[in-house]
Amino acid sequence: MFHFSATPPLGLYIHIPWCVRKCPYCDFNSHALHDILPEQEYVDALLADLERDLPTVWGRTVETVFIGGGTPSLFSAQAIERLLSGVRARIPLKPDAEITLEANPGTVDQERFAGFYAAGINRLSIGVQSFQADLLEKIGRIHNDREALTAITAAQQAGFSNINLDLMYGLPGQTGEQALDDLHTAIGHQPAHISRYELTIEPNTWFHRHPPEPVEDEILWDMQETGRALLDANGFTRYEVSAYAVDKRQCRHNLNYWQFGDYLGIGAGAHAKITDASTQTIRRTAKTRHPRSYMDAANSERRISSRNELTEADVKLEFALNALRLDQGFTTTGFSETTGLPFSCMQEIVRKACGNDLLLQEGATIRTTPLGQQHLNELLQYWIIDTPGENDAKTG
Repeated sequence: MFHFSATPPLGLYIHIPWCVRKCPYCDFNSHALHDILPEQEYVDALLADLERDLPTVWGRTVETVFIGGGTPSLFSAQAIERLLSGVRARIPLKPDAEITLEANPGTVDQERFAGFYAAGINRLSIGVQSFQADLLEKIGRIHNDREALTAITAAQQAGFSNINLDLMYGLPGQTGEQALDDLHTAIGHQPAHISRYELTIEPNTWFHRHPPEPVEDEILWDMQETGRALLDANGFTRYEVSAYAVDKRQCRHNLNYWQFGDYLGIGAGAHAKITDASTQTIRRTAKTRHPRSYMDAANSERRISSRNELTEADVKLEFALNALRLDQGFTTTGFSETTGLPFSCMQEIVRKACGNDLLLQEGATIRTTPLGQQHLNELLQYWIIDTPGENDAKTG
């Protein structure tokens, strides 16, 4: 079914599941820390997990590393250095590999940032969310506006030039003026990248059980569009629905996801997608979610909670879910190289979506139109409707 002449780029995702307090909007696999942080044991587990995964990627080089959570910045610089040294000892890293660590402003200072930098972290993603103290309190963040500003300055003074700032809009009670004020403050600190998300209420979160007062749709739309215009005017080019960068500083790790590249995933609840050219298959795996269960099982097959070999229908839908978020879209050649499928299997879907002004095809390049960007969920229905029932073929 699939025909791969080569495998796509490979990234490594490392999940650290603990945080000081779980935010009411968060649906990630994160756990409030109620005891001593088991740094040593968890790093041991991560490296054992990686060793177990190595046969699936023999001979391949990791191009990007992303340490996410939870709150990875709870770990000491010494633990992060030991982790990265252990990774390098087990699998080749590209010499200029992008190595990102997520940081919470309430858990770091300049000394800790300097330690992360010395350990080999070369990109920071700082979860600011807002520079308004009252809004931070409403969304349950552990830091305040002053700590957010201090964290950015401390990171820059520690040597980091490749910094992403996470911001949210549509927060409870937030005005359009406040949303723009947050962007002005972020831009004023000259980060390389800004990720800007609308607050969404996800199942199995505190906010889902106790919904905050929603922001009206018209105000949300205005926040989105005025924010995008402000970022563009200040040299931040949007390359994905929620991602803006200057000076070609797009997040290479996330681009690999969106372009349907491969990635290993180690840590509690981490996911992986691996292409095997020798068997012409694409497989997904997920690791057991609870930190204690994961550490106990990290050196055994019990660390894997699910395995799944993708069908053609799975691949077409998953490719669309990711690639259509990119402003640059995708090429017919890129589709075939990363999926192992001929573009002819997508041509009819693309033709229908183009006919409804949701996609635009220019030669070998396909991208979403402005209308398609506004209605991504509707656009994805073209792929779901096209292959009824095929997704039932999943295993594990």
